Amino acid sequence: MRSTPEIDAQTGLTKLAGYPFQIVSWVDEAGYPVSVAVGATLDAAGGTASFVTPAGFTVPTDRDVSLTGSHIRPQPGYGYDERRHVTVWGRVSGSGAAAGAAAAAAAPATVAFQARDAWGWDEAEVPFFEYSERSAPQSRKYFDALSAERGTPVKPKLSFGFLTLRTTRLPFLTATIIPVLIGIAIAATRGSFDLVTALLTVVGASFVQLAINVSNDVFDTAQGADDANVTPTQFSGGSRVIQYGLVSFRQMATLATGFFIAAGVVGLVLLAISGSTALLVIGVVGFIVGLGYTAPPLKFVYRGLGEIAVAVGFGPLMLLGAYVVQTRGALAWEPFVASVPIALLVALILYVNEIPDRRGDARAGKRTLPVRFSRESVISGYNVAVTAAFVALVVGVVIGILPVPTLLMLLTIPMALQVSRGLKPNYDNPYGLMAIMGVNVQLHLRAGLLLLVGYVVVLIVGAVAPGLDLFLG
Repeated sequence: MRSTPEIDAQTGLTKLAGYPFQIVSWVDEAGYPVSVAVGATLDAAGGTASFVTPAGFTVPTDRDVSLTGSHIRPQPGYGYDERRHVTVWGRVSGSGAAAGAAAAAAAPATVAFQARDAWGWDEAEVPFFEYSERSAPQSRKYFDALSAERGTPVKPKLSFGFLTLRTTRLPFLTATIIPVLIGIAIAATRGSFDLVTALLTVVGASFVQLAINVSNDVFDTAQGADDANVTPTQFSGGSRVIQYGLVSFRQMATLATGFFIAAGVVGLVLLAISGSTALLVIGVVGFIVGLGYTAPPLKFVYRGLGEIAVAVGFGPLMLLGAYVVQTRGALAWEPFVASVPIALLVALILYVNEIPDRRGDARAGKRTLPVRFSRESVISGYNVAVTAAFVALVVGVVIGILPVPTLLMLLTIPMALQVSRGLKPNYDNPYGLMAIMGVNVQLHLRAGLLLLVGYVVVLIVGAVAPGLDLFLG
């Protein structure tokens, strides 16, 4: 995979022919850059070009000369589009390229240009964000060279706040907080609620997700998946802080370890308070699933099992774990059934986010479901899973396990339809898919919030009308 848009000389000359004129550039004997517009005659097949020397200029034969074409179209209020450029390097020969004052004063003459190599970029072929991503390794080399020259480390910087948000991906904590709050709410409807353990559960579960977020970057980098991905988005492709040189690999590994330790400490405190064997089992399974998501030897996501791991970890384990803490070890069907739609929707966040990453994942041996299956199969898989999420909710209500107010979650069906309809036209456009991924994340968030609101309604009704039964059957 090239980190820069290099092309062969013949291709460069072919592309150069698409511009109305070219810019010939070189560095003069005094070290100053010189650039002059010319109208070159291009022979792409022969790898040559010719042009008339600009009046008053001497084109050198003892150093590289380049021919460049460039185009950009301003869009008021939007920015720019149709961005493209190509530069071809080579050497010139001919009477118009002779050195000295006599040549400069002579009448313009035609010189021959022998192309050697070229590079360029066309926004229609490679989107701007991918172009920037492919340039990241070159940028790192520049910072390394600058550091060596100055004798002190030089690297890009972000403010502490933005760096923290990017490194830990804090906004995605909703995937943890939503199921935990639902588990606490279900326990509260059954008369079990303790504020201290509730807060500790939210904090501990958040540490778990932060540990997983950071460790995923560590293991994906170690296995080449993030480096192979040149189409990351704000929802996929990892945090990129290692790839951009913002945080070192060692620092990320240390941070992940710290989060795991913090989660373990909170977990032990909750275990001591609840004295529940069930909580111990949930904690151990959660640790294995979370660390094994990307870490060897399990590497669930590399084996096409990432969605299952995410569904289990951020569905039943989170929701049932929060319930068990509040009830001091009690188990029940209600929190498990309530976790099913949440588990499916959170798994679909990963599922859709893997679509733009599939080419890089394939190069790194990461056999996710979008890597394994065709576009039609992947889209059908989304439709089946999202339908199953809502069906599971309805079935849970009909058989009397879930309360009727939880049907509020059905209000998010239009969002699911929006995602489903947006997958096909944007499947091969990572940046067009970003809006769809955003809606998909919001689908999980709003569905979870409405499910939570349903249980808040149960609590309110239980307080004002204790005899009113909100369960069917």
